[in-house]
Order: sequence, then C-alpha cells, then structure tokens
Amino acid sequence: MPVMTEKRRSCFVDLFERVEKGLLATAAWFHPVRKSAIARFGATGLPTTQDEEWRYTNVSALEMTAFAPAVPLERPLPAEETAPYLFGDPGGARLVFVNGYYDERLSSVPVLPGNVRPASLAAAMRSDADALRPHLARHAQIERNPFTALNTALFPDGAFVHVPRGVVVERPIQVLYLSTGGGEPTVSHPRTLIVAGEAAQVSVVETFAGLSDGASLTNAVTEIVAGDGAIVDHYQIQREPDAAWHVGLVRSHQGRSATVTSHAITLGGGLIRNDVHAVLDGEGGELDLNGLYVGRGRRHIDSHLRVEHARPHCNSREYYKGILEDASHGVFTGRILVHKDAQKTDAKQTNMNLLLSPDAQVDTKPQLEIFADDVKCTHGATIGQIEESELFYLRSRGISRDDAKRLLIYAFASESLSRVKVAPLRESLEALLFGGAAERRRFQEAQTP
Repeated sequence: MPVMTEKRRSCFVDLFERVEKGLLATAAWFHPVRKSAIARFGATGLPTTQDEEWRYTNVSALEMTAFAPAVPLERPLPAEETAPYLFGDPGGARLVFVNGYYDERLSSVPVLPGNVRPASLAAAMRSDADALRPHLARHAQIERNPFTALNTALFPDGAFVHVPRGVVVERPIQVLYLSTGGGEPTVSHPRTLIVAGEAAQVSVVETFAGLSDGASLTNAVTEIVAGDGAIVDHYQIQREPDAAWHVGLVRSHQGRSATVTSHAITLGGGLIRNDVHAVLDGEGGELDLNGLYVGRGRRHIDSHLRVEHARPHCNSREYYKGILEDASHGVFTGRILVHKDAQKTDAKQTNMNLLLSPDAQVDTKPQLEIFADDVKCTHGATIGQIEESELFYLRSRGISRDDAKRLLIYAFASESLSRVKVAPLRESLEALLFGGAAERRRFQEAQTP
C-alpha cells in the first residue's frame, strides 16, 4: 500500500501524542495495543485508489482537511435533540454518545435479564478488564485496514454490550453516536464491542447522526463475538449530514451453531465506506448480511463485504440493494472465501441496484474464492431503471407519475426493510424513506385488481 504524505501522517501521529496521556490513564493495560496500532497506521498511511480494495473510493480529500478531535460538550445537550434518532419504549436500554463520549444524562440503562448492563466502553476498560481482554481488538485487524488501526489507537470511548451464557435480552439495545459539529472539521472514533456468550440472544441497534451541516469524519469500528449457539441481531443506521465522511468496519466472529444477522442502512453522509468482515468459525453457523443504501446529490457509498467460511456446514446470505439518483455513486464489492476445510458450505450473494437518474452510477463486483470441493455458492448483481410499463400500469389506475415512481421505489426497497425484525425500527425507517404505513397501503391497493 502506498505511503501517505508526511503532512497527513504527522497530523494523525501528532494527534495521538497529544491525547496519549489521557488514553493511558483510561486503561494502561490496553495502551500497548494503541501504540502498535498508531505505529501500523504511520507505516501504511491512508489507502489510495492504487490499492485494489479502495479502487473506487478516493479518500485523498481527507489528507487536505485539517480535522480537530471531537471533544465533549461544555453544556448538556437537550434531550429533544436525540429524540429523532431513537425509537420505541423510552424505558429500554439506550447508550448515547455525544462527539464520541458517553452522556449518562441522555442514556438509560435499566437492569436487564441476567443482570446485563450495557456500558460505556471506557468505563468497562477501567473496571472490567477481564471481560474485555479476550475480545477487544482481537478480531478487527489493524493490519488489514488503516482506518481500523487509527480507530484502535485513538478511540476515547464507545459501547460495550456483554450478554452472559444462556441469557436472552428480548428488547433491543440502542446505541446512538451523535456528532454536534462546529466551525472546524472534527473527527471521532466510536468503538462498539458486542459479546454474546454461549446460547445468549441480543439485538443491538447502532445509529450514527449529526446535528450540524459542518464537515466531520466518523471512523467507527464494531466487533461482534457470538459464542456457540448465540443469536445476535445487529443494525447500523447511518443518518449523518451531507458534509460528513463516514468510514466504518463491522467485524463479526461466530462459533458453532451461532447465528449473526447484520443490517446496514445508509441514508446520509457525503462519502461513506462500510466494510463488513464476517468469519464463520464454528460448524453449523448461520450468517445474514442485509443492506440498503440510498444515494442522493453527489453522495458516494461504498459497501465492501468479506465473508469467510472457515468451518463446514455453514450458511451465509448477503442481500444488498441500492437506490441511486442525481449524480450519486454506489459501489458494492462482495467476496465469499471458502476455506479448504469448509465442506458443505451454502453461500449466496445478491446485489441489486436501481438507478433513477442518467448521472447516477454504480460499480458492483461480486467474487467467489473457493478452496473446498463440496459447496454450493452463487452470486449475482443487477443494475436497472424503473420500467415504463410498470409506470403505465400504475398510472392506468389513476396514480400520478410522481406517485407511481415513489410506489415502485418503495416496492424495490420494501424487501430489504421487511428483513428488519425490530418493528419500531422498521416503521421508523419506512417513515423516513416513504412516509410509513400509508405508503405501504397505497402500494398494496395499487396491486389489487
């Protein structure tokens, strides 16, 4: 990977040196990992389009932007500022982070079954190191991604969700990362660690949002560890402003007969890069990756998926859809890697894109890399536009052309949204995109003879 400019390398290394003392005070036991990560970043630098994995996403603008670290607010943020980004019963578990720092006043942490208590990661690093040591930064590899190395070195806080063996958490746990922005561009490094013990069950919803139209960079890492027989239902909702850059990694590792479902819903931002790296490391594992990305203006959305089948008798499904209009650009790269011992693998990958403008574009690149001989693997990608015949059918039923177009877009997206199991979240997303239940009824009525 090409080395970054001395100017940008110095900026981030200098930033680490400025905050190193505070990070060391948070958790001395983790500091050698931070030092290793910043050294790795200094040696490799930001990726360029000469790197095959970043071929379609140019992050050179980051080198020309003087980012300042996001800092805690001097005054408390009013609770009503967070309301648009939360859903469901206000008595549920909610962890709210403002500019990357835990806000206890805005959060709600009731006692859950099995004494599960979602917590600030920084607090857990001080008080519960034994629970973190086997998992934190063990799976999100700093060698593979320079942004992951940067996050590992610099994250000040984040969310820690630990569900012990056999405990079932029925209500979703919400994690909100809210940026306030300001006059100068800011950077934050949220970190989330989800650990589900053997036969445990939990749903976690992460939302990234911003209150200012100012430039910002969110560099997020989420690690999911699912023990044998565990079930983890994970969601990431991206609703940042158009001036925001968002780079994120979701890294999951699952044991025998574990089930992990991860959804990525991208509705905001200017330049977005979402990496998902999943490893099925136990026989009989189940993995579902569901994505929906919506591009408007000149938004650039890059979804980069890597699924590794390391053990036999595992199933994986990738289902990503994109809706692109104006001059937006979508990128999908999906790689399924089947190791030689992963016999009886069943893997399927689907990417479908709907272009609503002649200036919108998409690059899609599904890939299979198979080293076993008894597998069933398929992949497919489609790029299309709204058919005039479909518009004609709806208009023949008295629906205007604009409404007919909206209904067809809803029909395209509804399959992805229907996979969202958390009903209040699904309804919130439908309302954001299409006006909610009323739009669904209109579509159903339009199909009725």
